Amino acid sequence: MKSITEIALKEVGATESPANSNKTKYGKWFGLDGVAWCGIFVSWVYYHAGKPLGNIGFKKGFAGCQTAVAYFKKQGTITTDPVEGDIVFFDWNGDGRYDHTGIFIKWLNNEQFESVEGNTSLTNDSNGGNVMVRNRNKKTAIFVHPELSTLKA
Repeated sequence: MKSITEIALKEVGATESPANSNKTKYGKWFGLDGVAWCGIFVSWVYYHAGKPLGNIGFKKGFAGCQTAVAYFKKQGTITTDPVEGDIVFFDWNGDGRYDHTGIFIKWLNNEQFESVEGNTSLTNDSNGGNVMVRNRNKKTAIFVHPELSTLKA
């Protein structure tokens, strides 16, 4: 079975079609195409790694960061020590509302880490239309280590 990060990294370079439409193969799979898709991308990756996230607002996982963060907090799966393949949520302006999500790859140093994200770009962190590897700062992030042993494969 391929790892979560292997599957996510194979998607790097995927884009919306047409541009600025939020239309992707991830949205088609999820049954909710044409909407912001960073959470849908994370759900797709976990599913294709044989570790579906289950119903987090939607049958196949999550589409909204607020719903997912609330769910994972309730599950007690927030961590300060993420491992490769964990989920990361971003709060860009520190207002307590999570704006974006991706998959943690590795620490670059004490403050910076690498993640693979859907619906991002160098000019729009949260709705950029591409799957990319990004370097991020931990001060904008919380990490989730899902209880995968309890999830149905």
